[in-house]
Amino acid sequence: MGGRDKSFATLGGVALVERVVARLKPQVDVLAISANGDDARFAALGVPVLPDAIADQGPLAGVAAGLAWAATLPEAPGHLVTVAVDTPFFPEDLVARLATETDGDTIAIAASGGRTHPVFALWPAATAGPLATWLARGDDRSIRGFLTGRPAVTVAFPPTADGLDPFFNVNTPDDLARAERVLAARGAAS
Repeated sequence: MGGRDKSFATLGGVALVERVVARLKPQVDVLAISANGDDARFAALGVPVLPDAIADQGPLAGVAAGLAWAATLPEAPGHLVTVAVDTPFFPEDLVARLATETDGDTIAIAASGGRTHPVFALWPAATAGPLATWLARGDDRSIRGFLTGRPAVTVAFPPTADGLDPFFNVNTPDDLARAERVLAARGAAS
């Protein structure tokens, strides 16, 4: 995206981060954003911003920060759901579907079109300890690496009614232009 923060790339005149927050908020009890840097840039969203406790560990550090934050809440949830900011059309029933497919102790990971999307996952609170240990080792920062050998279930999501992968993500200006076309075809509410 030309070196700019994808969070604030606009789709239909609305920043991607605003779209993702609006799409996820009805699915969860509490919401936070995992981000490094100046958290003031997210102030208008009115949600906590969680920096990584361990630098340069990729998305897993964000998962770890989210699990640590969730444990401090007055009514600590049993799970944390994670989504990516550059995926504006993820399913509106993501959390419910992931929760339905897990026994509570198993990580539930979204999939579509024969591919897993491990950033879109439901993480049991008990994952916090093993994840902290994994990150402390520092030799493999990938979500897929962490998931190897851990109890996990894959939950398949079908394409949307218009044939789009529900986890289509915006990585390039061309992707953003495609997302604009999808949004226009669906109507501004999507």
